[in-house]
Formats: sequence, C-alpha cells, structure tokens
Amino acid sequence: MLDTVIQILFGSKSEADLKKLLPILRNVNTQESWARDLSREEILACTDQWRQEVSEGRSLDDLLPRAFAVAREAARRVLGERPYDVQLLGAIVLHQGKIMEMKTGEGKTLSSVAAAYLNSLTGRGVHVITVNDYLAERDASWMGPVFEYLGVSVGYIVSDMDNDARHVAYRKDITYGTNNEFGFDYLRDNMRYDQSGKVQRGHTYCIIDEIDSILIDEARTPLIISGQTNDDTSKFREVNQVVLDLQEAAKDPETGDYPEEPQGDYKVEEKTRKISFTDQGLNHLEELLARRKIISGSIFDQENFEYIHYATQALRAHRLFHKDQQYVVKDGKVEIVDEFTGRILHGRRYSEGLHQAIEAKERIRVAARNRTLATITFQNFFRMYDKISGMTGTAETEAKEFGNIYGLDVVVIPTNRPVARIDQDDVIYVSSQDKYNAICDELERLHKKGQPVLVGTISIEKSEELSQMLKKRGVRHEVLNAKNHAREALIVAEAGAKGSITIATNMAGRGTDIKLGGNPEFRARRSMPEDASPEDIQKAIAREREKWRQDYQEVRSLGGLFVLGTERHESRRIDNQLRGRSGRQGDPGESRFFLSMDDDLMRLFGGGRFNLKAIMERGLEPGEPLNHSMINKSIERAQNKVEERNFDIRKHLLEYDDVVNEQRKVVYSQRDAIMEDAALTERIMNTAEDVLEELLEEHPVSGPLQEAQAHHLLGLLQEQLLFFAPREPAEYAGMDQEAFRKTILTEMRQELSQKAGVVGAERLNYIIRIEYIRTIDQRWQEHLENLEELREAVYLRGYAQKNPLLEYKLEGFRIFDEFLADIRIKIARLMFAIRATGMEERRPAGATQGTAQHSSTSLLGSGPAAAGGRGPAPQEGSLPRQSQVRRTVPKVGRNDPCPCGSGKKYKHCHGK
Repeated sequence: MLDTVIQILFGSKSEADLKKLLPILRNVNTQESWARDLSREEILACTDQWRQEVSEGRSLDDLLPRAFAVAREAARRVLGERPYDVQLLGAIVLHQGKIMEMKTGEGKTLSSVAAAYLNSLTGRGVHVITVNDYLAERDASWMGPVFEYLGVSVGYIVSDMDNDARHVAYRKDITYGTNNEFGFDYLRDNMRYDQSGKVQRGHTYCIIDEIDSILIDEARTPLIISGQTNDDTSKFREVNQVVLDLQEAAKDPETGDYPEEPQGDYKVEEKTRKISFTDQGLNHLEELLARRKIISGSIFDQENFEYIHYATQALRAHRLFHKDQQYVVKDGKVEIVDEFTGRILHGRRYSEGLHQAIEAKERIRVAARNRTLATITFQNFFRMYDKISGMTGTAETEAKEFGNIYGLDVVVIPTNRPVARIDQDDVIYVSSQDKYNAICDELERLHKKGQPVLVGTISIEKSEELSQMLKKRGVRHEVLNAKNHAREALIVAEAGAKGSITIATNMAGRGTDIKLGGNPEFRARRSMPEDASPEDIQKAIAREREKWRQDYQEVRSLGGLFVLGTERHESRRIDNQLRGRSGRQGDPGESRFFLSMDDDLMRLFGGGRFNLKAIMERGLEPGEPLNHSMINKSIERAQNKVEERNFDIRKHLLEYDDVVNEQRKVVYSQRDAIMEDAALTERIMNTAEDVLEELLEEHPVSGPLQEAQAHHLLGLLQEQLLFFAPREPAEYAGMDQEAFRKTILTEMRQELSQKAGVVGAERLNYIIRIEYIRTIDQRWQEHLENLEELREAVYLRGYAQKNPLLEYKLEGFRIFDEFLADIRIKIARLMFAIRATGMEERRPAGATQGTAQHSSTSLLGSGPAAAGGRGPAPQEGSLPRQSQVRRTVPKVGRNDPCPCGSGKKYKHCHGK
C-alpha cells in the first residue's frame, strides 16, 4: 500500500532513475558528431591521452561523454551496429556500479562495451563475467575487434586453459570468463608457493552478465577446491546396502507432516534435501551394521560414529537425488546437472561424501572422498571487487536482496521497442498425465499451424518423457538438455524456424537469442566448407539473409515464438527468463504455462489447503483444466515461499561464511607477506621471544638464577621450541631474569645465523618460506574441517537457549587464534631442529624428541640444491629464480598497535 502511495505522489523508481540518467545521455549524444569525424589514429591517441589523465587523477565520470561517444562510433564502424540510446543508458548504469535490467534481445552484450572501455582506462583490469565458457569465448571474440579498434586489449579465460595462458589473459585490459573460473583462479592463486605463479592481478571492476543467476541462484553453493582423502571407499558400498533395509517414518495422512514421535527410521525433508534419523532409526542402523559385522560395539563409539554420516548421505542419494534430474551417469561417472541451466557441471563433485554415496547407489566405481583445500562463496568473492555492476533481463524481483547483501541498486532500462508478447493465463490440471496429454495436443496444433514453439522443462527426465510422447504421435522436435549439449548451437539457431518444436531443459542463462525464421548467419556457415574464404562466407550469408527475410515475415504473421512452460520454476525470475525468449525487439510472441497439482512446486510448497479428491468431486471431466483464482494465488504463494526460503538460506550462509571470510583474509594476507618477506628469520625470532616471555611469566625468576631453575627453563624451551642451549645449566646460574632472557635470545639468533652462514641467507629464507607456506596450507585445510564440524555442533547449542551464530563466531575465533599460534610454533620448532650440512648435530641430554620428526632430515643440506641453488617447491613444480623483495611499508613494532584495528598489540594479533 505504501509503495502505491509513494508511486502516485512521486512517480515510480524507474522514472526517477531515468531522470538522473538522461542528462548524462544527452552529453554523450552531443559528442557523437565529434567522434564520427575522428580517424582511427585519433581514436587511439584519445585512449592513450585519457589513460594518462586518469593516472594523474582525472575521474572517469569527467571522461564519460567523450569515451562513450568514441565507443559507440567504434561499434558502428567495426560491427555495423550503432548502440541505441537505451543501450548507452545501460552502459551508464554499469559504469555507476549498479545493475541494469534490460529485456532479452535488447543488446546487453553491446551495452557493456562502453562501460568496459571507460573503466579499462584505469589500467587495473576489467573482468566481464559470463555464465559459461562458450559465452566467454564468444563475447570476447565478438566484441574484441571493437576494443582493439579503441586500442584496448582483450582476453578470455576458459576451463581448459593452462596457467601461462591465464596469466596472459589476466594482463589484458579486459578479460572475459565465467564466475567459476575467476573464483577458482583466486583460490588457486592463494595456494601457490611463489608470487610469480599467481595469475590474477587484483579485483577492481567487474561486469556480471546474468547477475541474478550468479549472485542469487548460485550463491548457495560455495566454490571448493578439494583433494582426495585416504577414505576406505568400501564403506560407501557397505552402507548403501544397509540403508535399503531402513524405513521412512510414517506421516500424518491429514497434515502430511511427521508426528512429534514418528514411527520409522528416518524423516525426509524434500524442501531442504535433508535426512534425519529417529532414535528408533539409529538403533536399527546399529543393529544392521553389527549383524553384517561392519561394526562392533555402539554406533556412538568414536570408531563407529562416522557410519551415521555415511548412512545419512546414502539415504540422501536414494531419496533426494535422482538420475537425470540432479545428475546423469555418463562414461561410468556421476556428472552433476546445474538445476538452473540444465548444463552438466564437468569436474564438479558433491561434497561431504554425497558424491560417493550416489556412485555406490549407481553401482559404479566409488572415488575417494575429497577434503576441502580452499573454499569461498560467490557472495564473498565478488564483494572483494572495488566496484561491481551487472546486467540481466530479470533482477527487479530480487532488488531487495541485491541491496541488502551487495549494496547494489537495480535500474530498469526501457525497451527500444514496446514488448508485443502476449502472456496467457496458466492452464492447471489435476494430474500430471492430464497435463502432458494437453501439452501434446497443444504442440500438435501449433506444429500444424507452423508457429515455432520453445518448450521449457525443469529436468532432463521430464524433457525425455515429453519427447517420447511426441515421438509416439509422430511430431518432429528437438531436445536440448545436458545430454546433447554439443548440439546446442544448432538447436538454438533453428528454434525460431517455421514449424519447429524445441524442448529445452531450462533456458535460463543460455545466452543465445532465438531469431524468428531461423538464423541466416548460422545456416550460411553450416553450408560452407571449413576452408571457405571470408568473401565466400559473406556471399553465403547475404543469400541466406534474403531467404530469411521471407521466413521472418511468415513466422511473424503466425504469431511469433510460442513459449510453453511445462512446470512453474521455484523462482519467478526463471519463469520470466523463459518467457523472455519470446517477443525480442518488438517481435510478436506468446507464452503459457501448463501445470498440475502433482508438480513439485505445488506438492512441496502449495500448502495443504487443496484436497485433490474434493476438487475432482466437483464434477470435472477427466483431463478438464482447472481455472480458479485460489489456485493461481496458491502458485504465487508457493513461489514466494520458495524465494523467501532461498533468501534465508543465502543470508544464513553468508552470516556463517563471513566468519570464515575474515579468517581467510588474514591467512591469505599472511601467506602473501611470507612470500614477499626477505628476512623470515625475524619471524622465527619474534616467535621465540614470545615463547620465552610466556615461560618467564609462568616461571618468574626472583633474584639470581639457580642451576635447578636454569635446567627447568632450558628443558621447557627444548619441549616447546626444540631449541637446545649451547651451554650447560650451571653456566646460566647467577644471572637475573633479564640477563637470562637476553642471553638465550642472543644464542637463538646466533644459531640461525650459523645455519645461514653454512647454506646462505637467501637459501635459508627460501626454506623457511616453503615450510611456512606448506604448514599454513596444511593447517588451513584442517582448520576448515574444524570450522565445518563446529558449524554442525553449534546447532545443538540452540537447544540450550544459546545463539548458534554467536557461539560459532566466539568458538571460531578462539580456534583461529590457536591455529595461528600453532603455525608459528611449528615453524620455529622446525627451524631450530634441522641441521645444516657440516654442522655437528646436537642431541639433548635426557630431553624428549618424540615430536621432532623433522630433525631426522637435513632440509638445509639434502638434494641437488644444497650448494646454494633452488630446490623443487612442493605441488607447483620448479620455482623460477626470484629477485629480492624490499619492504615498501614501514615495519610495525612488536608492541605497536596492530594495523588491522583490533586494538591488540601487533605481537598478540597479526604479528603472531
């Protein structure tokens, strides 16, 4: 109500946004004649001059009118396409760090050119994010000539590129690539052992295509780099057989919910895809495992507890993850299907043992479970950029979330021509069978008429079921899903041809416009041999365009593209994206959804208000559709429920990941600092000094030091740091506490200096660096597992009236402090324990060396690099020779306030 009143008084938000943009657009248009008179050389000179001015402090906003005018002129000359005013409005929105909503077919890709060009003048790189490799390569190749005409370099990243190619691509002014590739490259960069091996060069400005798909739909799934564990994969196969004997708990037939004390072994939560055991189920599971001699003793014994996790994942695999819906089996492997795009996510695996459980269920080879090596959510990855912008055809429905989480405003750009598509009311049937029969009838009618149809399904299974029904009726059609991804370009190119029927598994994010009458360029290229000359190809395109004009007019007269949805998606946005494939650039079109009360959305989220038997008793004939305002409202309520639930999940994920994110920043920044530090022995000495101070605080010396006290303190130093003093305890007797402290620190420094003298200071620093980074990586992986276990454990504290998130934060930072301290101590112990070649190995009298496993190996004197050269670095191959890195910021004193702003002393915070 309030929104309506505000709109009446002040106009809509879209109108207000446009009023602010129009003066800027007018300034661009006044520069058009100036830009048209420029030669290519003058345009290149402008680019160079503007780069210089930006480096000297001139703002990009000052340059916008002329830069946009030049970009428009370059597009006109190179592509033969002059960007419309609405496209430049979109470019202004992108430059301002906002989201532009522009309908399908209005030219989002061309709209991004001016914004990318202007922001590339900073010299810090522009990242253009696409939803798949095909679009990254296509858009870079398509827009590349325009950028090159402007004097701007362009590159792209795809999944099969090696590091050298990635390094080159990221050094370009503008780099295209998928959200996954940019995110994984960031994680991989922070697992390298040398700065020169990193491929990215910062996160300044990004333009995200289909931003709602990337930042909303995919935000629930974190990016994970993992490595294999030493799991016994036979456990997955054993448990897969056991869970078949478990029974789901009975639901209340009236409410459809589980009673408070359900009878059965487990409960299934389809909405959240979770399985939970009842007390009876855990007892039954223990009995089944014991009977098969898989375990002995209680299932709650430490050595058996993991079987609860294995059984939970096995039940999820059987009850919640279905072949040809969530995944496909291809070449003996389980491949995940993206639920939003219908594409196979090659190389991606479900985490926490779920993938192995599915492999066991499908009776194929079970691969070892993966361990998380590095992880980040898209939410936190993209929040690292100084400026984010995005474009999509459907963002307004999620404007609140974009504002709350990312601080992004959504601006709706008007269409260049009015939308002529007719969106028909939904047709609703009681049963799924009735619905599909009606769909086939409608498709036959449209096929005979000659009107092209795009049929949207939500899963591979449903698309193939419909395909089989049409084959039985003899209706020609094409199927576009994850199984025949290779034919996608051909299928989409002809989806607008007269009489075509294309069944597509979720067209969201496909990124290709469907042209009425077919695609003349595609037809021309397909008809020509691979070695055809550019001139012959252009002639073929001209011939096909002439034929296409007639086809285009004929399909227009038939009503344009008909979009038929077989089921409502859980998100209204995805439905709107499907509809938006029709009616591009003012073309006619039509859309309609065919639904049934059996659809997942209605079954799971429609509520229990509609009794199917009662509806049928109203006297409906079999196959007769339902039309009732209450049912339409139920659909809207169901979609709102799902959107609210998904928003809560994303918000919840972000709250917990923010804890990990802060810790990730600290770890990665320390890792970088270590790679650049040319005096790492000072870190060792800082650690040693802290340990010694803590020992003296716990065991203070009043008066002259006694021999027994010296013996005790030296023994503690041996235990904690593996530092073996060069003198006998009696030689320290008589010193006061401060003299003892200074003497020990001097002797520690002398020992490190002696090792540096034997092998060289540079090589010693190299060894410390490699060991430091290896230890950080190993402990960080363990820490991520600890945080995941903590996250699961804190939920139980909710029963004790404690806030799980607060408990997670407090406990998480406590174990993080322990994690940092453990790394420092471990490296110091290692550096004091190892020996240099030629040095006499000292062994303590009566001291325990049980934890000094590294002391049996001479890291300083083994291998081909012992003479002062470089040895091989773990995992990343040979390291190139590295120039000495000099400090560029003032050194922070041990007792100075930490620069992070925590209020702690540096030595107790990031100086650990």
